[in-house]
Order: sequence, then structure tokens, then C-alpha cells
Amino acid sequence: MTDKVNKFMDGIIARNPGEKEFHQAVLEVAEVIIPFIEENPVYKDAKILERLTEPERTIMFKVPWQDDNGEYHINRGYRIEFNSAIGPYKGGLRFHPSVNLSILKFLGFEQILKNSLTTLPMGGGKGGSDFNPKGKSDNEIMRFCQSFMTELYRHIGPNTDVPAGDIGVGGREIGFLFGQYKRLKNEFTGVLTGKGREWGGSLMRPEATGFGNVYFSQEMLATKGETFKGKTVAVSGFGNVAWGAVTKANQLGAKVVTISGPDGYIYDKDGISGEKIDYMLELRATNNDIVKPYADEFGVEFFPGKKPWEQKVDIALPCATQNELVEEDAKQLVANGVICVGEGANMPCTPEAIETFQKAKVLFSPGKASNAGGVAVSGLEMSQNSLRYNWTSEEVDKKLHEIMKNIHEACKKYGTEADGYVNYVKGANIAGFVKVADAMLAQGLV
Repeated sequence: MTDKVNKFMDGIIARNPGEKEFHQAVLEVAEVIIPFIEENPVYKDAKILERLTEPERTIMFKVPWQDDNGEYHINRGYRIEFNSAIGPYKGGLRFHPSVNLSILKFLGFEQILKNSLTTLPMGGGKGGSDFNPKGKSDNEIMRFCQSFMTELYRHIGPNTDVPAGDIGVGGREIGFLFGQYKRLKNEFTGVLTGKGREWGGSLMRPEATGFGNVYFSQEMLATKGETFKGKTVAVSGFGNVAWGAVTKANQLGAKVVTISGPDGYIYDKDGISGEKIDYMLELRATNNDIVKPYADEFGVEFFPGKKPWEQKVDIALPCATQNELVEEDAKQLVANGVICVGEGANMPCTPEAIETFQKAKVLFSPGKASNAGGVAVSGLEMSQNSLRYNWTSEEVDKKLHEIMKNIHEACKKYGTEADGYVNYVKGANIAGFVKVADAMLAQGLV
């Protein structure tokens, strides 16, 4: 790191002690943006990066709820409204025991640049709770969601802050949250995305993040004259993002050989296709959070406690969670000849892993670019809600594909280096930053 980056990060760490995930997310951006603003002093003089790394609003609240046995529980709720320079705050709600300020600030900060890259008018935000929906009844989850929304509703709205789902917040939870908002506000508006198709949701939303990741990877491969056809692919996770990635990779002629969970990963040498993709949805619906049943169902290899990155593949799509792919995993993938790595999750690769890929000149995309398909279709859902209209799956998919191609072009514009290698981390960060920074400058001291 340069002295200027070190000095900037010292300030971030002092103001946000103990928030390691947030520090990591800011550092990745600062290493790229600080040299850029040194060459563009208008951003430096206005201290845009310093303003960008401080949330406009941080909301914390208690969430009391009652279980089926009548016992009371208290969880903590959050909403980080990070930046609204280009549109209403937009970002998911995560219900998971690991949720804390650091994780939500890292996600919210990433969301600013990710939303900017989509070219849609959406600012950056994130929220959630340390509530664990696993093992809870539908009624318990309903009571929790109603209590959560009873506080959150006063801070959000279709033109202010539009939350979506994330880990632990699927269609069921969005339904309960939306119902409570509607009851409290006495209005039917597009205040949440990820809604059911029958009541304002968009087709293609569940698979959008995975589809977008594959579309972006497809664009990266095209720069080398390559395609997905005939390639072997490793995917981590088995939720909506992984399901979408597996589905679209198959459609483009690839063979996906892995999915994973907290218990380990499966290796299916024949490829995960057809009824096996459908089974991924059944597996997710059980809420057991394990993939071993896939191995039992289809008689394939299961590797307990391990990650799929040890397998020899052409393309790797990490679609599970942050920091799941570390330096040793990256070295193994490179040694095995991987040519393309597309982040489907938020920040799934550690900085050391990213450096390994870039040194080996592997095509690598950061989540803020290749993971943007989900929020892009959320933005399209907002548009449909405003129009009181619904597009077909084909229309949504076409718009998503076009958005991902445009994001790729923006990353190429700012990330192409002297030797022709595209540094997509650099390109995504600068492209996302410039749009937000220019809006902040135009709006004055915000």
C-alpha cells in the first residue's frame, strides 16, 4: 500500500474499530480510487472518498418477538442507508446470526458502487438482523418479520429506501414484511423487491444474480475468444445464486460439476443438469443448509468439510459467501489451469486470492460487477411497480443481459492495462465511483 492509502485506512480503522469486513471492502476500493483521485483533484479537494465511506444514516433498533411456546426473544435490527446520490437507497435485508454492523457496512458500501454500475437510479444500502430463521416455524418467522417492520417502516419507502431479500430473507419473509408495511402505511407501493409474482414481483428475480454472473463471465471469456461451451465449471453454494449460475451455464453449453454447503461439497462428474438442477431447489427448501443429500440422491462423491476449488475446472463461480475462496484455493485453481473466475457472492475471494488470480492473468471479476444482476432485476421490479405493469421473462432476461454487457464495457474502459489485461477490480471501482462522485459534486455538500 502507498503512504496515502495507509493514511486513509488508518482514519477508517480509527473511526470504525473492529469492523474487519468493512475495512477490507474499503481497502479494496481505496487502493484503486486514491491513485485515480490524485489524477483528478476535483474529487480529492471535495473529499469525495471520505464522504463516500461514511453512511448517510445508520439505524439500529431492537426487535422483540414471541416464539410458539410463548417465550420472548430480543434481536437487533439494522438499516445502513449509505448513499443516495443517484437514487433511493437500495440493498437487501439479511437475517443471519453473523449479522453485525461491520458486515452490513461492507455490504452497503459495496452496494453503492454495484448499483452505480447497473446505470439504474439506485443508491446504496443494506440491512438485516442477527435473527436466525433456521428451525423456526412459519408463525415465528411471521411474528419476527412483523416486529422488524414495525420499526423499519418509518425509515423506508418507494422513493426513499427500497430493501430486498438476502441470506435468510426469501419470498416468505418478503411477503410477511410487505404485509406488515401495507398494514402500517395503508398503501400498496413498491417498497420492497423480491415480491411474489402475483403482488408486484418481477419474473426472473430469484435466478437473476446467478444469470448475471454467467453473462458477465461470458463477456470476459469473449475477450479471449472463448465461450462457456464445453467448459467445466465449479460452483460454490446451492442457493438462488448458485442455482441461477448452474442453470445459465448449462444453457450456454458448460458442464457444472460442483455445488457446496457448510458441510462440504459434491463432485458430479456427469454434470449438474436437468432434474439435478430442480433438486437444488428442493434441497434449499428444506432449510437444512447441507448438500450431502444431493450426493445420496444421485450417487456422486461428497467431500465433507472441504471446498470445491481443489477440482480441475476451466471456470470457477464462487456463489456462497464472503471470504470463502482464500489464497491457497486460488493457487490450486491456477495450478489446475482455471481461465476465468466470476464472483457471484459478495466479496467471496480474499485480497490474497484476488492478487493470485491477477498475477496469473486469470480473467477475474469482483462481485460489485458480476454480482450486480440481482439488484439490476430488483431495479427493473421497481420500474414495473412504478408503471403498474409486468414484463415477460424474455423481456426481463434481455434487459438483464444488456445491463451486464454494459457493466462489462464500463469495467473494460477503466480497467484495461498497458499489456491489454483487463483489471476488472480497478475498472469496476472507478466506473462505479465516477458516477456517484459526479452526482455528489453536483448536489453540493451531501
